[in-house]
Amino acid sequence: MDLGIAGRTALVCGASKGLGYGSALALVKEGVNVVVVARGAEALQEAAAKLQAAASGGASVKAVAADITTPEGRAAAFAAHADYDIVVTNAGGPPPGDFREWDREAWLKAVEANMLTPIELIKATVDGMAARGFGRIVNITSSAVKAPIDILGLSNGARSGLTGFVAGVARSGLAAQGVTINNLLPGVFDTDRVRTMAAGTSKKTGQSVEAIHEARRKAIPARRFGTPEEFGAICAFLCSVHAAYMTGQNVLADGGAYPGTF
Repeated sequence: MDLGIAGRTALVCGASKGLGYGSALALVKEGVNVVVVARGAEALQEAAAKLQAAASGGASVKAVAADITTPEGRAAAFAAHADYDIVVTNAGGPPPGDFREWDREAWLKAVEANMLTPIELIKATVDGMAARGFGRIVNITSSAVKAPIDILGLSNGARSGLTGFVAGVARSGLAAQGVTINNLLPGVFDTDRVRTMAAGTSKKTGQSVEAIHEARRKAIPARRFGTPEEFGAICAFLCSVHAAYMTGQNVLADGGAYPGTF
C-alpha cells in the first residue's frame, strides 16, 4: 500500500533506538524526509546512518542531538526544519517505583517529559499544518493509559494528562483542515526499557531476566513481545493519507494483553 506521504517531512523524537527508531524507519521507507532527535549523539548518528541506508525515493535523514524536553532542544529541532508535516512525539518513560518515594521534582520531570513536551510540539506545528492542509501528529504514550500499572505511577499520571488534552484539541476543528492527532499506546515491545525494567526486577526478586521475560510473554495472548518494526508500521499508517478519518484516538498495540472490550 502506498501511504501517500513520500516527500513529506517528519520530526521523530527519541529516534536513536526502540520505538522511535522503528517509527523513523517505517517513514523513511515510505520516502518521508526525517529529522531524528535524541540526546545521545553517538547512538543517534549510528541510527541516522542506518535510516539513510534504508531510505526510499531519495528521502533525507537529519540528526539533531538534543533533549527535546527542553526549550533549547526544541529550538534545535525547528532550526533543522521549520515546517513539519508529521510529528512523532516520544520521550523516555519515567522510572518505576513506589509513589511514596516520589517528590515534587520527580512529578514535575515526568509531566515535563511526557505531557508538556508533546503539547509544546503540537502547539508549535498544528497551525502551520492546518494552513498547508495536511498534518499528522502521533504521540507515543503507553498501554498504561488504558490499564494503569501500579509501579508506573509517574507515567500513568503524566501520559493520562496528555491523553485528556489530545482528546479535546484533536476535535477542535483541526481535522477539517487535514490535521489529525492520535496516540499510539505500546504494550510490551522488545526495547531497552523493557530489558532495563526486567533487570531491576531480577535484582529485587532473584529471578533470572529470562524467567521474568517468559512470565510476561505468557501473559500476552500473542505469546511474544512486539518489535519496533511492527510498531513503526502502525505509526506510519497513522501518518498516512489513508488515516485522515482517524483523529483523537488511542490506538493500542499490545498483542491482545488488554482484557477490556473498550
